[in-house]
Amino acid sequence: MKKIIIIGAAGRDFHNFNTYYRDNPDYEVVAFTAAQIPDIAGRKYPKELAGSCYPNGIPIYPEDELEVLIKKYDVDECVFSYSDVNYEYVMGIGAKVNAAGAAFTLLGPNQTMLQSSKPVIAIGAVRTGCGKSQTTRKIAQLLNERGLKVIAVRHPMPYGDLNAQKVQRFASLEDLKKHNCTIEEMEEYEPHITSGNVIYAGVDYAEILKQAENDPNGCDIILWDGGNNDFPFYKTDLMVTVVDPHRPGHELNYYPGEVTLRIADVVVINKIDSADFAGIQAVRNNVAKVNPNAVVIDAASTIHVDSAETIKGKRVLVIEDGPTLTHGGMKIGAGVVAAHRFGAAEIVDPREYAVGRLADTYETYPDIGAVLPAMGYGDQQIADLEATIKNTPCDAIVVATPIDLARIVKMNKPNTRVEYALQEIGNPCLDDVISEFLKK
Repeated sequence: MKKIIIIGAAGRDFHNFNTYYRDNPDYEVVAFTAAQIPDIAGRKYPKELAGSCYPNGIPIYPEDELEVLIKKYDVDECVFSYSDVNYEYVMGIGAKVNAAGAAFTLLGPNQTMLQSSKPVIAIGAVRTGCGKSQTTRKIAQLLNERGLKVIAVRHPMPYGDLNAQKVQRFASLEDLKKHNCTIEEMEEYEPHITSGNVIYAGVDYAEILKQAENDPNGCDIILWDGGNNDFPFYKTDLMVTVVDPHRPGHELNYYPGEVTLRIADVVVINKIDSADFAGIQAVRNNVAKVNPNAVVIDAASTIHVDSAETIKGKRVLVIEDGPTLTHGGMKIGAGVVAAHRFGAAEIVDPREYAVGRLADTYETYPDIGAVLPAMGYGDQQIADLEATIKNTPCDAIVVATPIDLARIVKMNKPNTRVEYALQEIGNPCLDDVISEFLKK
């Protein structure tokens, strides 16, 4: 029996365990390690989810203890199981693992994808913040217009009680409160709910799939809404991957984003309205190099603000989606674009006014820049976000998160919300792709 450590970030790691290791007599998973997401380490993967071979559950340690853990448990193999990291980082972890004496493994789709009884359309991306969510909403809309009942399944975000989060179903905004969702979770689930679709998430994606296929509202198609740049948990009949010309070259330098690009049936080059020509062409050339048979769709990420007057001539604080700025590595988002487009006098740098966990975030991710990440993985982070907003000397606040953040966080200044949507340019377009897919 080989001893295994699964290196993760509370998502892909649990899925890899559930699908490949949980009932496998050839392996004993002795530990998980955690990175990227706050407050994951120090918990246990619970015995109720781990199965009969793990009556005490499985401990979760900080990733920086990995080398010590390999020695302590006499580990044979470490399995890298999280996303949105560059190749140098991945192989740096691999070098540590090998130097400590263990093998280094990446599980693939054949080991981890589950088969659905329904057609599956999956949306992925080569990095966090490419515009995956707006593409998912667009495809859901096209399917709804054809009278099809769409059930969305979101890549995991299990940041709370893992037992309670085994299977989560969201059909109303009240369900967000029922499941004690973080800001990060609400940002992903709420747009589906407000569009009239049911969305599932959780920990056990075999059970999630079973319940989604038999949802009381009916289910014609499973729509996989990917997280970060991970590849889907379900075997896919149509794979759509979004790329970002603001970060040219990343599509070939980040794991597992290049996997999502290589397995794509359709590639959406988003944000061509705000990216420079060289970036667009570099991405287009890279797509043609590694996936020449993919259908390529050009798209703009159009923005709308509730009140342009709140921005014009004002010193503004810009709040952007947290993960896009942190491990996504983006310097600007829709909020910065809106601030410039609608005539802000200045974008105020909030970094010197950050407190508590947000100050820690800037220290961990020093390249974030003069924007405020909407970090809200727990009550303390939300409190620190409110305090940072209050401390920042500005005239107004530009909120570019996927949810109405002012509903969750108190703001002491006039604020306006930026919303963004996918707009295809020319042909081919997603409507053509969906029509052809449904014919098949």
